[in-house]
Amino acid sequence: MSEDTPLNGARSLIHSLVDAGVDVCFTNPGTSEMHFVQALDAVPAMRGVLAMFEGVATGAADGWARVTGRPAAVLLHLGPGLGNGLANLHNARRAHSPVLCIVGAHATGHVPYDAPLQSDIEGPARMASGWVHTSGTSRAVASDAMRALEATGRDGGQVATLVLPADVSWSDGGRRAPRRPAVEPLPIDRTVVDEVTGAVGDGSSTMLLLGGAALTERGLRAASRIAAATGARLLADRFVARMEQGAGVPTVQRLAYPTEKVRPQLEGVRRLVLAGAPSPVAFFAYPDLESDHVPSGCEVIELADRSQDVETALEEIAGRTAAGTEPELPDLDAPEPEPGPLSVRNLGTAIAATLPENAVVVDEGLTSSAGLPPALAHAPRHTLLTLTGGAIGQGLPVATGAAVGAPDRPVLSFQADGSALYTIQALWTQARERLDVTTVIVNNSAYAILRGELARTGAGEASERASRMLDLSDPTTDFVSIGQGFGVPSRKVTTTEELVAALREAYAEPGPHLIEAIVPPVA
Repeated sequence: MSEDTPLNGARSLIHSLVDAGVDVCFTNPGTSEMHFVQALDAVPAMRGVLAMFEGVATGAADGWARVTGRPAAVLLHLGPGLGNGLANLHNARRAHSPVLCIVGAHATGHVPYDAPLQSDIEGPARMASGWVHTSGTSRAVASDAMRALEATGRDGGQVATLVLPADVSWSDGGRRAPRRPAVEPLPIDRTVVDEVTGAVGDGSSTMLLLGGAALTERGLRAASRIAAATGARLLADRFVARMEQGAGVPTVQRLAYPTEKVRPQLEGVRRLVLAGAPSPVAFFAYPDLESDHVPSGCEVIELADRSQDVETALEEIAGRTAAGTEPELPDLDAPEPEPGPLSVRNLGTAIAATLPENAVVVDEGLTSSAGLPPALAHAPRHTLLTLTGGAIGQGLPVATGAAVGAPDRPVLSFQADGSALYTIQALWTQARERLDVTTVIVNNSAYAILRGELARTGAGEASERASRMLDLSDPTTDFVSIGQGFGVPSRKVTTTEELVAALREAYAEPGPHLIEAIVPPVA
């Protein structure tokens, strides 16, 4: 088909997206998006992946963008559909994922009638989007989409929302538009590189806080060389969008979630260098505790923000301070899981002992994840994706999108029970698309994280009525039945031996699997 062939708006949009390398769109469509859906037949190079809830579609787009490093596309239905997807768009924004969110709208001539689904779309979209625009004509929609794709690459990655009125989608006059140039990382200020080079020479009183592209293998190797040569300390951002881990990759501890555990991590730090990470702050405000985690009297130096080339900056500093120094690399030596009833500790060792090479690990285990980081340090090489924005219900959708984006890599989804219920419909998409996702849902029948937060906030003891708000055991969710109902082979395990056997069987068989792991609640 010639690029000058007239098309309706939807076809010109999809053709242009495919030409630009966006060949997957996660969808939860409605009436206003029917011409977009029909256009998938005319443009078979675009793969449509249906989700049964908008939060699954937006989270899957986030996961796809993280593992591919390319802009993802998601299609939603009007303002309420956008509303249902906003939590995981918020997480995508915090992950700096390049996501193009296309939201259908009523035909322009229908808007004055204030039909039941009529609502403001641009306003809510701005909560999670760095760029928002409504297409006005079918002739302009493809070029609007290319501007949106360009916008997804700014500021280290962001959400861009394109509102698509139904008549713009169905009207003729659209034409394919060429992709605009990709946004390249910005260079680092040379004076800052000089300043950090001097700072790391002060040894352990200087800490590099790593985030974004500093957590690639390239960034981690450079940071590890600096630390090995100078004694400077390393710490990774708390909730990382993507981090390389395992045997052969430098191990870096992550910033703790509880405020009381952050203070020991930063004790004695006099210079804090931000390498692709924001300055550390408390996740919530607590009575009598500071929100700013930077120690008193500590100087903060921003080496690079998310839009800058932090990998090159770290390598240059390593070249100046650590010439001839090799990075410290862990061996392949995953700990042997202890037999017996499952606990938070042996969950992690069972995961590490069975993890396939080159897996993607999606961690939304929350309180049950405590034993995972130390165990995974010596596991086979893998990529870690975590909850970035704090809006729970991200894990299952992100794992779904990661499996679509990296079909040659096994995906392990480590998932808390309460947050799993926010987006459990992701299992249906995994079954339909036959994705290689192994989901371990840790069932402790409690909102354990809120039990801990009750103590941290000083709200007092929970009485019988308050305790019911923190308990999930009346009734206890049967995730095996839910998984089977969605078409995913599922089983329940209560011991380490059973979990190890279940994981090995799941990895050996193509398609999705669900393992419900029963553990006691912890605070």
